[in-house]
Amino acid sequence: MEFVFDAWYVAGWSRNFQRALVPLVLLEQNLVFFRQTNDQLVALEDRCPHRLLPLSKGKLVGDNVECGYHGMTFDGSGKCVRIPAQDNLPPSAYVDRYPVEERHGIVWVWMGDKDKADPNLIFSMTEFDDPTWQMHLGDTLHIQAHYLNVAENLVDPAHVSFVHPTTLGSAASKDVPVEVSTSGDPIAAWRWIRNAPPVGFFQEFGGFTGNVDRWHYYYLHLPSTAVIDFGSAASDLQLKEDERHKGVRIFAIHFVTPVTRDYTIDHWMHLRNAAIDDDAASGQIDGLFRIAFAEDKEILEAVHKEEQRPQTRAPIRIAIDRAPLVYRKRIKELIEFCLLYTSDAADEEDS
Repeated sequence: MEFVFDAWYVAGWSRNFQRALVPLVLLEQNLVFFRQTNDQLVALEDRCPHRLLPLSKGKLVGDNVECGYHGMTFDGSGKCVRIPAQDNLPPSAYVDRYPVEERHGIVWVWMGDKDKADPNLIFSMTEFDDPTWQMHLGDTLHIQAHYLNVAENLVDPAHVSFVHPTTLGSAASKDVPVEVSTSGDPIAAWRWIRNAPPVGFFQEFGGFTGNVDRWHYYYLHLPSTAVIDFGSAASDLQLKEDERHKGVRIFAIHFVTPVTRDYTIDHWMHLRNAAIDDDAASGQIDGLFRIAFAEDKEILEAVHKEEQRPQTRAPIRIAIDRAPLVYRKRIKELIEFCLLYTSDAADEEDS
């Protein structure tokens, strides 16, 4: 098993799910989403238990989904409520239901043991509800790469100088050491670049022309949600680390959802403390992010392609790999714990 199933993952933005059947693959599981007439969003196993046709090939009938092959119909709980020309509804006529929650226009789905699906575990930030911050849902980035590579890239400030030299980074940060904290969740990595020219992002958004102090704080929440706190302030302000709110500050949030072993979707959004209620600013930032994230995509897909080729020796590790290595170790531990729990539960049922 390569995935942490007992977790909430982002399936998309609420705006993407209306009164239609929406098929999605998450963690190599086929799901179909649809809204019922009361606006409740439902996620079911996308496979009829009769001839295995995906239910997404059928149609909505009121609050139920009708299979497009023989008309077996399932309600929002996954229970079969109709078999044409047959009164008997066998107990085996059902599909799995996946717990779904919507928060702040974001759709979350629980992919593991339903008894563990605690909505309190859904990722949140106080800034989501703070009127002094602007929240903006962005796009989805489709990456042909393993999700672990995508996620660990989001706890790696060192790559910014080289992958994003005209957008989020510059040569001024190439030799600035990265500090790391791996003592808890989230894993964190950060650095400050003092008294340097503004990067392209903050020349465009922020309007800085003179030298700035800028920061990058990368926080990776298990299993795969990343928050990047970055910003700039005029160097003469000499901001301390805990005074970042006095500068132009942005949280770029990445909800990394594994699709398959070779395919990952990054749902990204941002929060900002400037240009509140300015739609033009949201569009400007989206445009800048699209350029930067396309740079990540190119690198990650090239790495993934090389990983599939024969290797005569293992890749080396250097000092900046500390946070990614700890992340991989913790994911491995979570997966092993899940396997142990599943095995113990099966033993109890057999005894």
